[in-house]
Amino acid sequence: MVKLATAREARLYGPALTVRRWEYINAGAYVFGTLLLAAGLAAVCASSDRGVRAAGLVVAAAALVIVAAVNAHDLGAHLAGVDCRVGLVRFDPQLGLVELLVPALNAAGCVLGVVGVAFLLAQGDGRERQAANTMLAGALLWLLGSVLNSCQVYERADGRAQLLQSSVQIPILVGSLLFLVAAVLNCRRACEPFERWTMCLCGSVLWFVGALFNVVKVFMMHQSDAPRLEKLRGGAQEWLSRDREGRVPLVWRSAAAPTELR
Repeated sequence: MVKLATAREARLYGPALTVRRWEYINAGAYVFGTLLLAAGLAAVCASSDRGVRAAGLVVAAAALVIVAAVNAHDLGAHLAGVDCRVGLVRFDPQLGLVELLVPALNAAGCVLGVVGVAFLLAQGDGRERQAANTMLAGALLWLLGSVLNSCQVYERADGRAQLLQSSVQIPILVGSLLFLVAAVLNCRRACEPFERWTMCLCGSVLWFVGALFNVVKVFMMHQSDAPRLEKLRGGAQEWLSRDREGRVPLVWRSAAAPTELR
């Protein structure tokens, strides 16, 4: 349920004329997903009725689907930002370890979370153990993605950009840690289910806080006095610029209408 928070210039969330709108949609969908997850987990924690708890789990699964789509959009935006030149990770390892790997890990963790919820709702023999193991794997991916997301190098970004980055990364990292602790306790049956679900609820609230700060970050990055962002390093920016001479980026090209000279 984590989300990529990067200060890179190389990103394209949509066609040239609507790229800002699509980035706002991405940030808004993440806010909605985290809020939906918190609501679903709150229903699980607040009621002992099996039907209400099942409904809460379904809502949580829907939230995970939304956030998986958001992370897939993040991955596509950063791939389009470098014209799908994955080979540039040889020059700039952070491009591969953060901008590409983090959203992939986050989306995979969300998929595992949905599978775990499905096992819980199935109520079959051995399903509870399968659900615990699947959710533990998903929580591990979320924490790994959060750690990688926090390990970014800044060369051009000013203090304001780094502060905006930290305001998103820290709540998401702590929330991911809470989910991992709850998943480990669930596997070991070390505490009551209510305590484990409450820990997950606290983690989802922290993710919601990070999502709100992400909206602020996206808004600030599109202002006229926006903070300086990071370019590709290790010669990757120069290589990409030379490769783009005489043509437009991938997303722009697909959206451009054909014209005729008269």
